[in-house]
This record gives sequence, structure tokens and C-alpha cells, in this order.
Amino acid sequence: MTVVSTAPISASKNDNAEPTERLTVSQAVVKFLANQFVERDGVRSKFFAGAFGIFGHGNVAGLGQALLQAEIDAVEAGTEPELPYVLGRNEQAMVHSAVAYARQKDRLQAWAVTASVGPGATNMLTGAALATINRLPVLLLPADTFATRASAPVLQELELPSSGDVTVNDAFKPLSRYFDRVWRPEQLPSALLGAMRVLTDPVETGAATVAIPQDVQAEAFDWPESFFAPRTWHVARPVPEKSAVARAAEVIRSARKPLIVAGGGVIYSRATDALASFCAATGIPVGQSQAGKGSLPYDHPQSVGAVGSTGTTAANALATEADVVIGIGTRYSDFTTASRTAFTNPDVKFVNINVASIDSVKQGGVSVVADAREALGALAEALGDFTVSGDYRTRVTELAQAWDETVTSVYAIEDSSAPLNQNQVIGLANTLSDPRDVVVCAAGSMPGDLHKLWRTRDAKGYHVEYGFSCMGYEVAGGIGAKMAEPDRDVFIMVGDGSYLMMATELVTAVQEGVKVIMILVQNHGFASIGSLSESLGSQRFGTDYRYRSDDGASEATGLWKGRLDGGILPVDLAANAASLGVDVVRVDNGNEFTDAVKAAKASETTTVIHVETDPLIAAPDSESWWDVPVSAASTLDSTRSAYETYQKWKKIQRPFLRPSGQ
Repeated sequence: MTVVSTAPISASKNDNAEPTERLTVSQAVVKFLANQFVERDGVRSKFFAGAFGIFGHGNVAGLGQALLQAEIDAVEAGTEPELPYVLGRNEQAMVHSAVAYARQKDRLQAWAVTASVGPGATNMLTGAALATINRLPVLLLPADTFATRASAPVLQELELPSSGDVTVNDAFKPLSRYFDRVWRPEQLPSALLGAMRVLTDPVETGAATVAIPQDVQAEAFDWPESFFAPRTWHVARPVPEKSAVARAAEVIRSARKPLIVAGGGVIYSRATDALASFCAATGIPVGQSQAGKGSLPYDHPQSVGAVGSTGTTAANALATEADVVIGIGTRYSDFTTASRTAFTNPDVKFVNINVASIDSVKQGGVSVVADAREALGALAEALGDFTVSGDYRTRVTELAQAWDETVTSVYAIEDSSAPLNQNQVIGLANTLSDPRDVVVCAAGSMPGDLHKLWRTRDAKGYHVEYGFSCMGYEVAGGIGAKMAEPDRDVFIMVGDGSYLMMATELVTAVQEGVKVIMILVQNHGFASIGSLSESLGSQRFGTDYRYRSDDGASEATGLWKGRLDGGILPVDLAANAASLGVDVVRVDNGNEFTDAVKAAKASETTTVIHVETDPLIAAPDSESWWDVPVSAASTLDSTRSAYETYQKWKKIQRPFLRPSGQ
């Protein structure tokens, strides 16, 4: 029989004579999480910064009560809560904020996120996928329906005729790096310890989900005190095998035109100084993925900027010629490799440095399974005095300078009183921001333009979520980034489409006193997909925010109201933002934009800068490709033409199956 106790918590003894403490399952979760620490390079810190939560009938009396009790106990003791609570507005957004926080902290600190049963839990599924794909730690604590089934089916419970033990939380299994369900109190220690193992492992990390039924959350149990002892998880720096380093060095020594592709692993490893030293010594240029942007400052002599589908002409020209590609901390996504068309040298070889073996063997590369910083040091020693030729250094410099001049040209504003385009908005934001300020983005045309154009000056100054490229991440992610590093200004760059997905987290920013600067680009639709649609022959169909026209309207059914090609919808996003409690400035030109950014940086509260741009003015061409299939049969001339172009690119796409070291 389940016994629920509301009596004062007291110590007791079990049969093994180990002291115990009587707590509910939820109270035990809070106390356990508050005592988890991580250590790397001799620096020890608390792992959990706090808990985001939205309460419903599934968790209000469980984790809600436990967090309340912990907060009141701390206030009465004159201290801060060991697991501070933050109320979000959307469960998905709370996960985004937690993930952004973990990214800014280089995965050494994380948040727990609790939600109720049913839709509260499933709203977190997108966040779970985002965390796992980006390999960023977050602990998800969705409530579950009754373990006892005493009241089944309860409100929001899924009933399957074929399986009595499945709940909606089973949907987390393929999206999480770790999943467990606590049917009984005795299972909690193994579940939480299993989650911590994954969360603190650089290879395995991602979403860890521990589902706890709502009745179990409130159940009392006598817990061994050892369960709550402070526990330190040591974050490893795997060192490379000497033989692997030797094989990699042999391939690199054979190169005349090597190129490094730096990914997020360089930054999470805090290997940026090691990379800068390695490149300065060898002269090898560095192209950067979205996650790896900032691995080198934009003006480092070996930095050639973004690589791939949204890359610079400098990096992509070198990628085309490269005879050896050295991937460091990258998973070689399709944007990074331009859908496997970027590296077209017929004899190209790959060397892959990564903590995860799954990434180290991609492209048929020579595998070095190791921490980026450790591997760079070992590889530098193995290469000795190896360096690229003077001619190659000169070519790298010339290509980088040419691209920098391109960026300068699109940043330029000839008439500061004229309307702005997106390139100029990025240029002004970049120029007016401080070197340590952070730019946050995730979806739309902005991430690609930022990848090409943003001049990153600090390793943590570029925060674009492009593993899942999730619309709606920007506001929540910006809040998480600011919470992680309050001494930096955070610029949220967001288009109207993504803003409309999840703008409500601005209320959380107001509530928590978290100041962010949002640049809201209004172009009346989905600019990125509109451009892609046009390139694929689909004529920007369904990508504009417009009224339906009367042409072709049907009186028979009343359903068909004409095409979405009428007038622009009168949506006022500036007014919407103002209604959420933030400061809003409408700007129409460069002068007004400059004044608005300066005022926003000086302010102590969140500011939204609303600016309209022309979606048809694109960023400079990357001279690259992204594989999105085109309809192979069509009566539309635009689609047939796009299909011909698609076939030309497919002819140069390569599988990269040949082993590089053999």
C-alpha cells in the first residue's frame, strides 16, 4: 500500500543500519540534484544551475511542492535555493533556454526541466530532439500517469488497446540519450545516477529523460543518506593513441593544400588557443562549421570563415582544392560538406579528430578518438616543423582578404536615412556590438547570412543553433545564453516567422530581469524557405504572410477562397512585443538603428528593435550547394529548370567511402 506522509522529515535507520531520511520522491530528486558537481582541469562547480518548470496536475503536488519547500527552507535560512526555480511560458521553450545555457557553459553546467502529464510532457519532445542532436545536456523530468492505475484513465492519459504500459512519454525514448521511468521509489537512485553519467559524458551527452508518475512523485520513502552525499563527476579529456596520431601525422605531412574544418568540439573542449597555435605554426587554414564558428577570430591569419553551403568563397575555394581535410570536433553535417560536394579533389583524404567514434570515422577518414585540445597538442608534436608552402599561405591570405572586402561591401550603407536590407542589419549589429557580446539565432535566412557575414571576435560570441535549426529557439535560447553569462550583452537575431513561433518567452525575460536585445526583422513571411522554394522551382509558394485573393474562389463549397497572393497581412509585431512588457523601438533606417542599439546596450531592460527589410535582397553567394530534392516531373517551367540544375550538382556529389589512410 502506498503511504503518503506529510509529517516533518526526520532521520531513521534501515535494516543495514545506514542512516536514512524520509522524503517524497520529488523532494529526493531536488536534494540529489543540488548535490551534483562536475570537475574538469581541476575546476569543480555545481552541475545544475536550477530547474525550469510549468506545473499541472501531474507535477504540482510532486516536484512543484518539493521546489516550493526547498525555496522556503532556503529563504528562512537566509540562503539562496540550491536548485532555483524559474517559471517558463512554454515547455519547449524552457528546454531551449536550458540547452542554450549549457552551450554557453561548454556543457559543464545544466538545468532540469519539469512538466506535467500529457501535452505538458509532449511539448518538450522538440526540445529533447534539439538537445540530443546538438549534444548538449539537459535533464527532462516529465510527469507520468498513475503507476498504481487506481484512477485510470486519468486526464490526458493515452490508452492503447495493445499495450497497457505505454504512455506518451515513451515518445522521448528515440529523442533522448538516456531514458528511464521510475515506477517505484527504489528505482530513483539508479535512474538519476544513469542520467548523470550521460549528462556529464562529452560523447554521450544530450537529453536525459526521467519520467516519474504523478502518484510516485508524492510518495514518501526512507532514503539512504549516502544517496544525497555530494558527488563529483569528472569530465574526461580522452587522450589520443600514439599510433592514431602517427597515422594522422603521416597523412597530413603528405598534404600540399590541407584545410581544417573546426566544429563545436573545438569550443566545448576550450581548445581555441591550441588551434590558433597549431595553425600559426603549420599555416593550415581553418574553415568553421556553424557550431565551430568562433574557433578562431575572424581576423586570424589562418581563418577563412564559414565553410559549406552557407560558407565564404574563401573557405569553399580552399575546400575544393584541399588534398587533406582535417575535421576537428565536427560531425560533418550536410551544410558543412555542402551535401558532399565541397571537397572535390579526386585524391582528397580526411583526418578526423573527435571524442565520438561515430564522427571520427566519417568520410572514410583516419580516426583519432580524443579530446580536441589533447589531440592538437599531440599532433603538433608529431608534425614537428611541418608547414605549408609560402605560396599556399599567400593564397589563403588573398582569399580571406577578398571575402573580407565582400563583407565590407554588403555592410556598407550609402544613405543612412534609407531603408535597410538584412545584410546591413547584420553589419550594424556586428559593428555596434562589443567583442564579447553574443549573437543568437536558429532558423530562417538569418543563420546562413550570419555564418557568412558575422565577424566573430570571441569564442563564445556566436550562438546559432543549427543542429536542429528550430524555429522558436531564438527568444528562449537568448534568455538561456544571457542567464549563463550575465556580463555579456546578448543580441537575438530573429525573423518574423520564427518570432511568431515562440515570442511569449519575452515574458520570462521580464519576470527574471534578464536583459536581452532582440533585433526583429520583419519581412512578412518565411524569407529563407521563400528563397529556397524559388531556387527549387516552387515559386515561393506558401511562404508569404498575405491575404487570400478572390481569384478562383469557389462558391460551391465555401472552402476555397483564392490563392495566398493578396495584400500583406496587417500584423504588428512591434505592438505584440510591447504588450509582453518589453521596450520596443521601431526603426526605418541606419541612423535610427544605430541610436536604438546604443540605447539598448545602455538600458537595463530588454529591448526589441523592429526593422523591416526586403526579403529579395540576398547575402553574397557561397558558390556552394545544399541537397534538397527537386520534383522530377512537373508541368511548371520553373520546376523543370530547377531539376536540370539539381542533376548537375548530383553528378559531383561523392560518397567518400575510400579509406584515407590506406
